[in-house]
Amino acid sequence: MAKSFSNRYIFIYSAALVVVAALILTVVAVSLKPMQTRNQQAETKQMILKTIGVDATRDNADQLYAEHITDADGYYTFASGIVIPLKGTGLWGPIWGYLALDSTSTVVGAVFDHKGETPGLGGEIATDKFAQRFIGKKMDTQAIHLAKNADHSNPYEVDAISGGTMTSNGVTAMLAKAYDDYSKLSSSSSISSTTSDTSNTREEVQQ
Repeated sequence: MAKSFSNRYIFIYSAALVVVAALILTVVAVSLKPMQTRNQQAETKQMILKTIGVDATRDNADQLYAEHITDADGYYTFASGIVIPLKGTGLWGPIWGYLALDSTSTVVGAVFDHKGETPGLGGEIATDKFAQRFIGKKMDTQAIHLAKNADHSNPYEVDAISGGTMTSNGVTAMLAKAYDDYSKLSSSSSISSTTSDTSNTREEVQQ
């Protein structure tokens, strides 16, 4: 004869299972948090290093970052320039990246990424091919912007992503914001002094 359970028993049993499952998930999440944080930090350092032409892995990112990059207030400096962070919104969510500029405000490196842009369309911003379009462009008197059939001789125009209009607009918007921030930094002596300190540190390490 099948054993029957009251509704009260079933409710208490189900509630207990939910509580136990929630506790287990909480413990796992808390225990994994430090590892996730370290991985995120390593990924960020890898992206920043990539803009200055230094390939890093998660294992050596900390070491290479310490050798080449100096943290500043909201930006980063390296021996010959500055790396500015980019943050914006694409079609389906956040987009971000980093732009390395030399002392003449010329782009010497770029890297972009996204959370959920469409593969083959907006997702193309995460490719090296897209990032290479920015090399040699300028961020001195105006921001770089994406344009359909861009004039390659124009130092402020980059080809937009075919079929990725909203993502392209998002990239243009975050470049405009980055330019505003960079202009404020350029008007102060903080960039040159920090870059100089970084250069001196590299020389001391090499000696």
